Amino acid sequence: MADAGVTTVEAETAASPRRPHRSDSPIAAMVAVLATIIGLVLLAWTVLYVTKGRFLKGTFERIATSQSGREVEVDGDFQLYFNPINIKFLAEGITVANPEWASGDNFFDARLIDTNIATIPLIFGNRRVNWLNLVDGNVDLEWDAAGRRNTWTFGDPNAKGEPLELPVIRRATLYRSDLRYRDPRMQLAADIAFRTVEARDTRFASEIGFSGTGSARGNPFTLEGALQSPNATLAGGENRLRLHAEGANTVMDVTGTLPGATELEGSRLRMDVRGANIADLFNLIGVAIPETRRYRVTSALTKAGDEWRFTGLKGTFGDSDVAGKLTVAMIEPRLKLTAEIATRRLDIIDAAPFIGYNPDEAARGASAVIERVNGTPRLLPDATLRIESLRNFDADLHWTVRQVRARSLPISNIDLTLGLDDRLLKLSPFTFSMARGTVSSDIVINARPATVVTDYDIRLSPTPMGVLLAGWGVEESGTSGTLSARVKLRGEGDSLRKSLATSDGRIAVILPRGTFWTRNVQLAELDVGTFIQKMFEGRLKEPVQINCGLIGFTVRNGIAAADPILIDTQKNVMLGRGGFSFRNESIDLAFRADSKKFSLFAGQSPVGVNGYFAEPGFDVISPELVGRAGAGLGLATVVTPLAAVVAFIDVGDAKSAACGPVLAGATARAQRTDKGEPRDDVGRGTTAKSEDGSRSKGERQEQRKKFLGIF
Repeated sequence: MADAGVTTVEAETAASPRRPHRSDSPIAAMVAVLATIIGLVLLAWTVLYVTKGRFLKGTFERIATSQSGREVEVDGDFQLYFNPINIKFLAEGITVANPEWASGDNFFDARLIDTNIATIPLIFGNRRVNWLNLVDGNVDLEWDAAGRRNTWTFGDPNAKGEPLELPVIRRATLYRSDLRYRDPRMQLAADIAFRTVEARDTRFASEIGFSGTGSARGNPFTLEGALQSPNATLAGGENRLRLHAEGANTVMDVTGTLPGATELEGSRLRMDVRGANIADLFNLIGVAIPETRRYRVTSALTKAGDEWRFTGLKGTFGDSDVAGKLTVAMIEPRLKLTAEIATRRLDIIDAAPFIGYNPDEAARGASAVIERVNGTPRLLPDATLRIESLRNFDADLHWTVRQVRARSLPISNIDLTLGLDDRLLKLSPFTFSMARGTVSSDIVINARPATVVTDYDIRLSPTPMGVLLAGWGVEESGTSGTLSARVKLRGEGDSLRKSLATSDGRIAVILPRGTFWTRNVQLAELDVGTFIQKMFEGRLKEPVQINCGLIGFTVRNGIAAADPILIDTQKNVMLGRGGFSFRNESIDLAFRADSKKFSLFAGQSPVGVNGYFAEPGFDVISPELVGRAGAGLGLATVVTPLAAVVAFIDVGDAKSAACGPVLAGATARAQRTDKGEPRDDVGRGTTAKSEDGSRSKGERQEQRKKFLGIF
């Protein structure tokens, strides 16, 4: 019986499942693993902390050399450990070699570098240095000549260089440490020395002073300043920056605060820059802008990503003001300027550079901008487009001007949109108000091909002539006439003068129905009042009644030929022949007013406009009129005194114009009389000009005979 009982118990025991031991569970295993890892970490931390990681010196040199592709050596003491959780790194006599192509031997060397690096941010890819102590340190930052490789991109020596990203340094002390920077492509070089001294201002524990010299695109500069660190007891304080730089006829001061010694992101800075010419400042970064007279500009300054942002910008240039904002984006393949600029009052002298004039010369008067070439005056500016600079940047600019200060030039409300994309420059739209009319233009300058091509399309909406020509003796109260115009040209060349000298296209000024009245005055150094009176009728005791008018020119290879000049008034039909040349800026025009009715003493003598753009002349009493007077005197001698009057009789056979083609700006071939007949008195859009724009004496006489009907 006993055996049976034992057997039963054993059977039951064998049949019942065996419970696992607690230490064999998965949770227990994980705990054991974690405990082991923590133990090893603590052991490693303890070993590193006790030994200061000095035994890792050789390992560090081998790994750093392998990973960076540079020779890394430490001659003196070496420490690498966690203190307590942040990384403590110290090295004496450390050198990091430069790549072979660099001009300097070492990228970095220092007698001592002692630093504390935040561990947790480093795990997530953020390099933050809590504090840095650098003694006799030297950093060499250099790009190669092609702008492809640099000394601070480690690894493959042929890899494309990465942008410079400084670690965030919260606090630093630098003793006898220097920085060298070279960028051959940007033509920029700088040598800066850093020195930490005790600050005189008791609010700051120390001050990192810096000073240096360098050159930018051939212009030497100097700079000096300081980073003032907050007192160590003021947790989370900011670094105060002071920078003063001079060079390229420019003085710049920057003050404000930085989140950290090397933290530009989110900085709060104030900039004050002044100089003789703001183009000198932009030239330092390879950006071409028009020249200015003396200027001063202030703005807030901060950095956000790749952008430097200048906000709250305000200042003056010459006798004009400027306000707005500017962003400079340091991006590939070209940096980009984006600006929103407003000017309340623009002096016309300060606008001179935008069409190629030197503002300092323009300020001395019109004669100062006139150039003499072989004794003849040249007015069109010959400043060349800086094509090489246009390769360096793109731009988006919107500029508005409320008022333009200019004598006898009623311009206001300028609105300019400028776009530059890889050497394609567009001024479109470009509008402004002129004498209660509006000028709208689209100008495209294409510098991408070998030869610069410029397209001009300029339109003037119907504008009151009385306001527009008030400075030239036009009586606004008696003038109800308007005019509109369009200039559409295309030319080649890297300056305004060259592009116009090779241009093709058309110029048309249209005069709808209205009245026109002048005063007997002489203005603008030209006897315009007398010219208009002679051109139209008598002494203009009453306004001229204009039916319609067209002053048109066809431009071929820089030479503009009248095509046509035709103004139909109540009493006369005014015709014009000749043209002008953009090549040598000469003018050779003749205007004649033929009476529609029988008239005594009309003279039928043309009024000539000659000379040059810079020095036009008016030939009011022409040789033809003198000849007709001589013929009259001859008749009086031979026949009777009454016959002398015959030479001054206008039979009144002028043909009235059909205003449709005139108001449409049509060419001479399309013009008609009011009877619908083709006109044979307005030319065919050609002149007898030679290659240089002038005509021979015989050609001029033949042209004038055909035009004047001289007998």
